[in-house]
Amino acid sequence: MAEPLLSIDRLSSGYGDFQALFDIGFDLEEGAVLGLVGANGAGKTTLFKAIMGLLPRSEAMVRFRGRPVGAASPHELAALGIAMVPEGRRLFRSLSVEENLRIAADHGRRGPWNIREIYRLFPVLEEKRRMPALSLSGGQQQMVAIGRALVANPALVLFDELSLGLAPIVVNDVYATMPTILASGISAVIVEQDLERSRSVSDRLVCLREGRVVLQGDAADLTKHDLTAAYFGE
Repeated sequence: MAEPLLSIDRLSSGYGDFQALFDIGFDLEEGAVLGLVGANGAGKTTLFKAIMGLLPRSEAMVRFRGRPVGAASPHELAALGIAMVPEGRRLFRSLSVEENLRIAADHGRRGPWNIREIYRLFPVLEEKRRMPALSLSGGQQQMVAIGRALVANPALVLFDELSLGLAPIVVNDVYATMPTILASGISAVIVEQDLERSRSVSDRLVCLREGRVVLQGDAADLTKHDLTAAYFGE
């Protein structure tokens, strides 16, 4: 049996003396989408930070394609093929749309994604390519953040709160691109507050509450009642 693309094993981490994550464990298969759900403060963003090496964790807690990478830096993880679209987008304030994309493209891996393909995916970005990235609308900034991750040609993208602060119609536009992104061979972990949307785009779901996994399974097998009860601790 093939190794999972990403394997999280008893991952515990936090901020200084404050422990925020407790023995987190799940696998993500190659080509799959895992939805990570939970209320605010459940530990979803903290988990992403720990995976990406921004918080302490031991080497064995994170494995990528069978290789322990828990001691790797964010730069080393990017070189291996892991990218993140962070909460709040975190675009380079002083750079244009295209400059934000080019920095990632120039330091990324070889693959199907380049700036031209990003403009095909998000045509509005080509129209605004010379504008400061932070002058764009929230939805357009999210497109830049997604494009910046994709042009690095990762095998895995961690999408943190894709719909946060966006109008419903913009959220629909962003999610409409997901089949194209996944068809390029990328696997994904997606943090999403909307339980129904998370169920619709994910192969598996993991629910966190207070830094612990309280439910996980195939998205098709978990009911709305299952998720709501786990989400709220009922």
